[in-house]
Amino acid sequence: MVLRLQEEAMVKPYEKMSLEQLKEAEDEFDDEDMRAIETYREKRLKEWKALKKKQKFGELREISGNQYVNEVTNAGKDVWVVIHLYRASIPMCLLVNHHLSLLARKFPETKFVKAIVNSCIQHYHDNCLPTIFVYKNGQIEGKFIGIIECGGISLKLEELEWKLAEAGAIHSDLEENPKKVIVDLMVSSIRNTSTYDNT
Repeated sequence: MVLRLQEEAMVKPYEKMSLEQLKEAEDEFDDEDMRAIETYREKRLKEWKALKKKQKFGELREISGNQYVNEVTNAGKDVWVVIHLYRASIPMCLLVNHHLSLLARKFPETKFVKAIVNSCIQHYHDNCLPTIFVYKNGQIEGKFIGIIECGGISLKLEELEWKLAEAGAIHSDLEENPKKVIVDLMVSSIRNTSTYDNT
């Protein structure tokens, strides 16, 4: 208890002041206080600059086939790129574009682009759409081709986020696969049904 009281006595009085009281006492800051504030400000500025450097992108951009190599394959060292090849007449492609647009804002350190499939690959079959490729350093690190691999027609944002995190393109805060819960419930339901049928 004595130690706690001594520590409280050592606390600078402005640490318990309101903003108004701090403004009034501003002239009372000594050199040590000003150095501490300046050190803190410099630290925060460095953190902010490092964050801004990482967050280069933040949007789903449209590219054409002749930009593919430059924007995707040669995107830069250690830059993750997610590209969606799509056709506007396919509803699943529109859903994936919507989800990728939201994920691009959530994960601005990853480059998200989309391209109309015919501008990149001639005669690409519609049953292979949507197609998502995940690149890093010019290499394909993940691919999702067709409706099933992309998550099905009722694809949820979290499910796509999980897929991209598994491929390494983003660092998600999701702790488990949101789709796994549904699969586990189905398997469990099937097992329970077969157990009751045997009795």
